[in-house]
This record gives sequence, C-alpha cells and structure tokens, in this order.
Amino acid sequence: MKKESRTIILTLIYSTLSSCKEELKMYLREVNIKPILLSLFLAGNLIVGCQTRPKNSEKENAIASSLQLGERPNILWLVTEDMGPYIPSFGDSTIVTPNLSRLAREGVVYPNLYSTSGVCAPSRAAIIMGMYPSSIGANHMRTTSYTEVTGLPSYGAVPPTQARMVSELLRINGYYCSNNYKEDYQFEAPKTGWDESSTYAHWRNRNENQPFFSVFNFTDTHESGLFEPYGLRKAETRHYHEGDRTYKWGADRLTEEETPVHLSKDTNFDIPPYLPDTPKVRRDMWKLYNNISEMDKQVGAVLKQLEDDGLLENTIIFFYGDHGGPLPREKRLIYDSGLNTPLIIRFPNKQLAGTKDTQLLSFVDFAPTLLSLIGTEPPSYMQGQAFLGPYKAEKEREYIHAAADRFDGFTDAIRAVRDDRFKYIRNYRPEQGYYLPVEYREGIPTMQELLRMRDEGTLDSVQALWFRDHKDPEELYDCTTDPYELHNLAQNPDYSGKMEELRTEMDRWLKEIGDVPNLPEKELISQLWNGAETQPRTAEPIITSANNKITIDCATQGASIGYKIQGKNNTATEVWTVYQKPFEIPEGSKVIAQAYRIGYVPSETVESSTE
Repeated sequence: MKKESRTIILTLIYSTLSSCKEELKMYLREVNIKPILLSLFLAGNLIVGCQTRPKNSEKENAIASSLQLGERPNILWLVTEDMGPYIPSFGDSTIVTPNLSRLAREGVVYPNLYSTSGVCAPSRAAIIMGMYPSSIGANHMRTTSYTEVTGLPSYGAVPPTQARMVSELLRINGYYCSNNYKEDYQFEAPKTGWDESSTYAHWRNRNENQPFFSVFNFTDTHESGLFEPYGLRKAETRHYHEGDRTYKWGADRLTEEETPVHLSKDTNFDIPPYLPDTPKVRRDMWKLYNNISEMDKQVGAVLKQLEDDGLLENTIIFFYGDHGGPLPREKRLIYDSGLNTPLIIRFPNKQLAGTKDTQLLSFVDFAPTLLSLIGTEPPSYMQGQAFLGPYKAEKEREYIHAAADRFDGFTDAIRAVRDDRFKYIRNYRPEQGYYLPVEYREGIPTMQELLRMRDEGTLDSVQALWFRDHKDPEELYDCTTDPYELHNLAQNPDYSGKMEELRTEMDRWLKEIGDVPNLPEKELISQLWNGAETQPRTAEPIITSANNKITIDCATQGASIGYKIQGKNNTATEVWTVYQKPFEIPEGSKVIAQAYRIGYVPSETVESSTE
C-alpha cells in the first residue's frame, strides 16, 4: 500500500478510535509523514490545551460504585510539581514514562482534574484542607515572605475553628500519616498534622499492621528545573534511604550539565502557539520532558518499595501534579494550561484497570474523597465533594473554580469558573496587563526569550496577547474550538446565555465561600486576625491529672493539641499524638503538650507529671 493511502486510512481511524491515539502518533512518525500532516494529527493532543469531556455514562458510574476497597485501605499519594498533561496516558507520547504508564494501565485516568490556583502553595492549601484558598486567606502566593515589598506582616491562612488538616483527621481515625517532604500550605503545619513530615518520612516507620496515608513529593518537574545552567536535581533521592537518618545527600544538582538524557534534543516538540518556536524554547521543552522522565524513575522507586512490602494490592495509589505546567503563560495563570494536571488512581487488584473517568474534579475534592475512602463522612465545612467511596456525592460536579491574586511582589485579582466546555474569567483589575514581572519566573530562558522578542516587536499576535497593557473585564472561551483560550467570546451575542449562566455561578460561589476579590490584603489580614495588629497566639494547653488520667485543655477555640509522653529515663516518644480524650500514663512519667490553631502562633510547650 502506498504511503499516501496509509495516511488516508489512518486519518479515518484516528478520528474514530481515540483510544489508539498514542500508537497512531508513533506510527505516523515511523512512516515519515510530512510535518504539516503530522501536526494535523497531533492538533487534538497538544500538550496544554483545555479539554472537553463526554459525560460519564450510567454504566461507568455503576462500575465505579462497585469498587471493593476494604474497610481501612492504605492510601499513597505520589505528587509532582508544575505538571501539565505531558505524559502518554494523557495524550502526549513525547517522553516514555514506564512507571506512570503502568499505573494508568492498571488504574483509572482522570483527565479533568483542575487546581484551584495556577501556583503551588494556594493549591496545596486547598488539597490539605478541602477548602478554597480564597475562603481561608491562603490565596496570595507567599504570605510569610516578600514583606519588605508588600509592607505587610507575615501571616498564615486562618480556616474556621472546626477545620483540620485532612491528615490530622486521618490520624484521629487511626491512620499513620507521613509526608516526604514538601508542605507549603500557606500556614505552618501543626505537630498534630503528621506522624512524620521530613526527608525520611515513610509508611515503613508506622506501627505493625497500622493503615497508612503516605505522601511523596517529587521536585524534578518544578519550573526551577528549567533554569540555566541546566542540571537535574540529584537523582539519589530520599525515597531510597527512608528511615536512615545518618544518610547525607550530596549536592542539589548533578555536576554533569545535561545528564541523564532521556530524550533527543532533535525531538519535534509541539510548541504551544503562545510561545515562540525558537532554539531556546525548544531547549526548555527538552528539559521539561527530561525532568518528567527523571520523576517517573522516582515514582518507580516508591512503587517498588510498596511491592517489596507486599502492600500493592491493599493500597489506593494517587498520582497527580500540584497544578498545571511550568512554562510562561502556564504557571500562575488560570487558563487551563495553569490549572489542568493529570490524575491517575490505581485501586487494589487493578479494579477498573485501563479506564477513563471524565468527570470534572477540583483539588477541594481530594480531602473529602480521602475521608470517604476510609469510611468517614466528610465534615460539612469542607467545600469540595467526595468522588469515590461510600460518601461519594450523588451528583458529579458541574463547575470548577479558580483564583489568582498576589504572586510574590505583584498583585492581581482574577476569578474563573469552568464547566465541561466553557471557561468564564472575571478580571477585577482590567486596567493592568496579564503579565507580571515575577523575578523567579524570569529565570526561565523561555521567559527571557519572550521578553527579548517583546522588546524587539517580533512576537506574533497570539504571543503578544499576554503582554497587553490591559485586560478585558470579562473573558469567555470555548475550550472545544479554542483549546488555548486565545479568542475571547465575551462580547459575542451568540454566547450571552452562557455568559449569564457562568456569571451567576461565579457570583453564587463567591458568596458561598465568602470571597471578596480585590480586597486589600491589609484588610484581609485584619479579618483573619479579628482586628488585632499582631498575629494571634494560641493559648498554652492546661494539663490536669485526676483519677489516674490526664486531661488537656486549651482556651483557644479550634486549637489542636499534640502531646508526647516522657518516661522516667527522660526519653520522650518521637511522634506527637493528637489529643482526643483523657488518657493514662505510667506513674512518674511526664506529658509534654503544645496547642496549635492554624494561622495563629503556636503555644509554648508545657510539661506536667503524675507525681
């Protein structure tokens, strides 16, 4: 058969069998189709466009509801940074990811997960609390730094008094909770938040047969991995040396500038239209994929430990990124390029293996889902909804919401709402442009290239959109026909009905969570601190002993109390236990306690004894 005939046949197959996308794309390259034709085939799979999803069928929902998870399954979260859908299981076969591809084959792919912000700390606050960052004062990126620039005091998010980190709620339910090792929640985590949060934290440090919730954070794909001189973070990671506290890591970066290399620099990268196709940009694309491959190796290392421990088939495994991609006009923005991130979940015994769930998911859904998976009803203060487990919401979510406010020393105020096809954006500062001169981002060569071409006047009309000196007050994008959100339909009368629907939904959401966009940050801090000029302090815990039992109280409403028991030999337990009710200790022992209200200064530690 002639090459041209094969091309026509493959075109027809490609348009009807979406499940064969990756195999077809690789074959098209093998038969050496002309670049312009290949680009047409790849157009539906460009790396950071927003997607439109078909509704889950009733059959799919019924299958998902039949999962057999056990009463107390282990849960493992594998979290990478700055990660758009750049991997084969999400339509991009540029780099080989054997470990993530295995997870996808043995699990469920969720292509429609969205962060609540295009940057890590607010998004991580949403994940750990199950609440929108702008509802608890976690929406400004970096609340404890840049104080000289902003003139503001250092502060942390202050959730409602009944709110707890989801990991603390799991600890209360008997789970061993470990975090290795990044936190970055826009507040200092209380000692009650984790059994261990460190470079050595691991499920292997738990009590025998205790169920666990363990998080491993991978940093290889972070935007700083694109800086020059390029050198991958050292690959001998903490995951190989858990528990060995005498182990010392080497330098943060490899000495060999460009090793290990997982991808040819001559690869035909798909450059999104908002970036110029230049050697510097292509080099950054090469680094991006090279870093993903390194991250995949680390994922494999942790999965091997799980298998070696015989725990694979009673553990639910999540893989996801903390927001969208690392490149300019991706990270920090609330276009889908900054919000959409892959999610893969592998269930015990490969249940639902190789399937795709297209429902809309938000980071605020993670905490209630985690509780639902262990059979605990999510508390009412959580603003997300469970999408798995016995407390799964009756209806799939219709919309996801996102916000962008201050990034380092530069403030904006943007809100977004998206359904399964359309994205509506409201700009509360239309008089200022989208581009903010964030110094950290300007360490990326692609950003430097954009600025050079901007100053020379050589950006095309699409690439120049980001550098306009003002924004439209409202934006509307059809993510089916405009996957990069480049053509604003807000003034098109044909979409007036959709505009009204999404405006109404945004207003409802803002009112429900108490978000006041563009509120001066000084006023926000005053609200969080109840009008105080300095950060409130948690009251010291009061330890009392009666009838051979220890009781601990704290006058600060909503405070968590952690304690340790110190024996006669003056050695104390390593882990801070969450205080729940009176308990007994051996005679002559001491109790060491500390109280912590999230967003407040922690109390001093206090001691007591039974003598």
